Amino acid sequence: MTEHSGECGHGVQYFNRVFAIGVALNVAYVLAQVVFGIFGHSLALLADAGHNFGDVLGLMLAWGASHLAMRPATTRRTYGWRRTSIMAALLNAIFLLVAVGAITWEAVRRFARGEIVDANIVIWVAAAGVILNGATAWLFMSGRKDDLNLRGAFMHMAADAAISAGVVIAGVAIRFTGWTWLDPATSLIINVIIVIGTWGLLRESFNLATDAVPANVDLLEVRKYLSELPDVAAVHDLHIWAVSTTQIALTAHLVMPAAAGGDAFLHNVCDHLQSAFGIEHSTIQIEQNAESCSLA
Repeated sequence: MTEHSGECGHGVQYFNRVFAIGVALNVAYVLAQVVFGIFGHSLALLADAGHNFGDVLGLMLAWGASHLAMRPATTRRTYGWRRTSIMAALLNAIFLLVAVGAITWEAVRRFARGEIVDANIVIWVAAAGVILNGATAWLFMSGRKDDLNLRGAFMHMAADAAISAGVVIAGVAIRFTGWTWLDPATSLIINVIIVIGTWGLLRESFNLATDAVPANVDLLEVRKYLSELPDVAAVHDLHIWAVSTTQIALTAHLVMPAAAGGDAFLHNVCDHLQSAFGIEHSTIQIEQNAESCSLA
């Protein structure tokens, strides 16, 4: 039996610096949105603050996961603390959906009350969001092609800049038309965007927490690759699951009657599983017959 494990090769110092700046800027902006949203009676700003806070949690999750992944395994936790990132993602998704429910309830109430909104505050605070989120997205741009975490952060920040632009447009419309209903209407639109993004996070994090095959891995293709290897008569006990939100593990039994597998064979198989399927942690067991060891 052999094992192959890979780690992300992206520069740790750059990774930490970018996430630290991104988190600091967005925490400051969320606080500003809450303060000015309450002062200006803008539910749209509060809804966008909730969205941005969710992204701050996402950034902190990715940042924390990078540190946890580097902690060594122990005799008690043989995979270390990597799986906590999956649990955090699941809790993050649940929290966001609860926040959306509260904001939606308040939006419905404001439709009935027709509360006055300070359009100037909405415009300027949201405009600051366009600049801040755009700048944060730019920070992640250089690493988005090589690192999945940075790519996800870049996409979130770019989307936030677009949402803030939508709030600016709503503020301008309120300023010139006096239609205060545009504020809760905009908050509902933002909520829909949050739900669309969060639902995928909730579904995938739940699947990973229950050891489902990660969405980006085709188990049938992996089985096909293994079964077509030289001298492999059968493949059984093939399991693929997520160790963390960024690392995938595999175990498989290969039936090779001629027992031709050796260190070079195993090394090549594990390398291909990583390069072709993104499976970084593979354990392959070679058997001469299928009855020698069958688990399920």
